[in-house]
Amino acid sequence: MRKVLILLLTLLPLTGFGQRRLPEESGGLQFPPAFWRAQPPTDTLTLYAVGDIMSHGAVIRDAAKNGYEGFFKHIEKDIQGADIAIGNMEFPLAGKPWSGYPHFSGPDAYAAYLSWVGFDVLLSANNHILDKGSVGVERTIRELEAQNIRYTGMADTPGKDTLLNPLILSLKGIRVAIVNFTYGTNLGSSKAWPKVQRMDTLALKPVMERARSKADVILVFPHWGVEYALKHSARQEEMARWLIAQGADAIVGAHPHVVQDVQRIGGVPVFYSLGNALSNQNDLPARLEAALTLRFVIRLGERPQLLEPRLDYLWCTKPGMVEDTFSAVPVTLPETYWKVPSDYGQMISTLNALRVCFERNQ
Repeated sequence: MRKVLILLLTLLPLTGFGQRRLPEESGGLQFPPAFWRAQPPTDTLTLYAVGDIMSHGAVIRDAAKNGYEGFFKHIEKDIQGADIAIGNMEFPLAGKPWSGYPHFSGPDAYAAYLSWVGFDVLLSANNHILDKGSVGVERTIRELEAQNIRYTGMADTPGKDTLLNPLILSLKGIRVAIVNFTYGTNLGSSKAWPKVQRMDTLALKPVMERARSKADVILVFPHWGVEYALKHSARQEEMARWLIAQGADAIVGAHPHVVQDVQRIGGVPVFYSLGNALSNQNDLPARLEAALTLRFVIRLGERPQLLEPRLDYLWCTKPGMVEDTFSAVPVTLPETYWKVPSDYGQMISTLNALRVCFERNQ
């Protein structure tokens, strides 16, 4: 059975379609920590997050031919096994004609698949959400709500903005605030509503205040940084420090399309970018991805305690390489699964090259 979350916030009846530790105050590059092997305690809250889920033209055409089921087939158990699974939907549901880069409009069935495969929350504050203007955002909101899919990072009324930013989830006796915002959008809007949450401290201050007043755990998902840069920028770190001062318990970034370095600031882990989750990008570093697992120990009368985070590395394969479709596969998937063995070799060499790059620049 697909998991069911009990929400503190419910706009509609919500159901879906069928090792190295982090460096303290590290300023340099750090390759993300190795797989976390410890057996977690029983009373834990588990969150699983992936990066940018793209809707390139080739992805749309492939899904029309072969369906969506192969996209996250190899990590489906991880998605469904988490208490909260989160993905960044980096495209609007602006209606036909479906379109890819540079101005996206993803099929409604794509969002339906993401819900069906087990994602509980879709992040919407990103630079592509306004690719089809305010009308596209309005339709995205209508379609997500019609499909009973949870989202955050945008709103079409002031009332919903207060309810959705942050999005508050309540389960296992604790409340979790999900905060999502973007550095900007590729196209602007002449209307005040619908609103996309921006990376502006004045606008975010009341959002963080609501999070502190309503939640036991605050998780922040910024869309920020420089595309294809392996090291975070000074602006990212400055913003991360501000968010931590406002009460963030973990920060998980997106947008650069590559895995960026990891830092711990005042005990709070900052994952500057998880890279892509599903895309048609050809650059090898952009095909290397990360999936993050955060586990919080729940003890009666105490604040939830974050255990050591876990990053699992993924590789985005193209149709015919492993599955007939695009597919995000763990880097630990045996070579025998590959229909194109040379792609397995590219994955390993890319992983090793990035490790060398991170370690050289620590």
